[in-house]
Amino acid sequence: MKRIVLGTIILTAGLIAMVSCGPRGGKKAADSEATATEMEKQMMEPEYDIVTSHGTMRVKLYNKTPKHRDNFMKLVKENYYDGVRFHRVIEGFMIQTGDPFSRDTSLVDRWGTGGPEYTVPAEFVSDYRHKKGALAAARKGDMANPTKASSGSQFYIVHDEYSCVHLDGQYSIFGEVTDGLEVIDRIAVVPTDRYDRPYEDVIIETIRPVVTEPEVKAEEADTLKQE
Repeated sequence: MKRIVLGTIILTAGLIAMVSCGPRGGKKAADSEATATEMEKQMMEPEYDIVTSHGTMRVKLYNKTPKHRDNFMKLVKENYYDGVRFHRVIEGFMIQTGDPFSRDTSLVDRWGTGGPEYTVPAEFVSDYRHKKGALAAARKGDMANPTKASSGSQFYIVHDEYSCVHLDGQYSIFGEVTDGLEVIDRIAVVPTDRYDRPYEDVIIETIRPVVTEPEVKAEEADTLKQE
């Protein structure tokens, strides 16, 4: 981390020096600034707001699990999660969602089995554990799925870490809730039937990317160039 910070300081100082060189160094300065912005974006972990009928949770996706990160981002861009329910809710354990079948109450017996026609290879990172708010991919059991490949779309969010310790290293954790932990509590206590399905609708209204300050500045710069 110290190396990264130091490198950023040196690069920034270099940009200041080039800007002060006058018109001849203008293009180089602009190119270097664009490169620095791109590096910052790559280092940042993408954030999304999961807007539900019971409140909004902000999550960040881990760069150390790129396959799961990129798949989630792709599905969000396709509005894949809009309107799906939290179809499995267990207080003191986790809340699960991401099944497109859950939009249709006539398919209630199939809730928990839906998703795209692919799986995502397991990505286990020892640094990540099932703490409260951890975002992890659901999957089929070991007998049918010995490689522990993840569901293409279904995921769960941990409510209580102590009841999920045994899941560490077994399910791919690819993000965490950074704001809105109280929403997990709110959803977790919703009354459910014997299949852990909520009696009331708990729906993802939409998932939207959080626009960061560097991205806003980049968009403003592009607008200025076009003008």
